[in-house]
Amino acid sequence: MSDRLIRVKSWEEFKRLVVELKPNSLVYIIEQNGLTQTKETTILRLILPAQNAYYVYLDFPKGNALRETGILIHDDKGNRHLEDDDIKQFLRREFGEKMPVFSYWTT
Repeated sequence: MSDRLIRVKSWEEFKRLVVELKPNSLVYIIEQNGLTQTKETTILRLILPAQNAYYVYLDFPKGNALRETGILIHDDKGNRHLEDDDIKQFLRREFGEKMPVFSYWTT
């Protein structure tokens, strides 16, 4: 596996790469970053491990959902967050029920 890290700029490009590269699994990270310059701190990072590189896509909030994937952002008394199950269900709906999807923190 290469150590190259390639940033993917759009959800459409990430989907195309998943179809083209046929990875064995997808990995995601829910980032709660308090160091952003905006008040929004919830970010989704998707990682496609491939033979020649790691492809990384970031999706940011827009309103009550993520900008490109449309995954719902939950709000519990002002604490905005993403749910693991929502992400897994979305990715399996997009890429098939048999696509293994893992949280970075549990792999």
